[in-house]
Amino acid sequence: MKIICVGRNYAAHAAELCNPAPREPVIFMKPDTAIPQRRNPFIIPAFSKDVHYEAELVFRVCRNGKHIAEKFAAGYLDAVTVGIDFTARDLQGTLKEKGLPWELAKGFDGSAPVGEFIPLEELPPEKGIAFRLDRNGATVQKGNSSQMTFPVHHLVSFISSYFTLKEGDLLFTGTPEGVGPVKRDDLLEGYIGDRKLLKIAVK
Repeated sequence: MKIICVGRNYAAHAAELCNPAPREPVIFMKPDTAIPQRRNPFIIPAFSKDVHYEAELVFRVCRNGKHIAEKFAAGYLDAVTVGIDFTARDLQGTLKEKGLPWELAKGFDGSAPVGEFIPLEELPPEKGIAFRLDRNGATVQKGNSSQMTFPVHHLVSFISSYFTLKEGDLLFTGTPEGVGPVKRDDLLEGYIGDRKLLKIAVK
């Protein structure tokens, strides 16, 4: 199972981190050990003093595919949830300054919790998917799939031209503006619409 992530896919988030808008999707990966065991807390790693939450829509791949045309991409996804791309921002900054990959700052153990999946057929097809993240009961991020620079079907087509997508792969589709640091004893809760799908404590 692969965890494929998309960076800078919401213009306002790219702007808040002073990053240029990408001309094509920015792709990075996380190992499967980035997904914590269900109900386990998120443990802030000892190597970082500035870990940020980044709430994202996460789509699940339901069958294998390579070189998938965008018009057929919907047939390769069956469910969606909210996930968090935890990022060691201080380490990421150091790696970026050196021109090195981000994986140490993005792919560490427990850095990609995902919530309960909703079948895509249960969502209204004509509307974007609205989601949010609450921190200690206050909303800190709100987004909608319609705001993505690169929509999910385009991402499926683009990514599958490089990697074969396999059943069970997860696609983190980018975060909206409002990212920020976490601290011990925070409680993070992710929603699609009014449905709470993710709840994770920070330790």
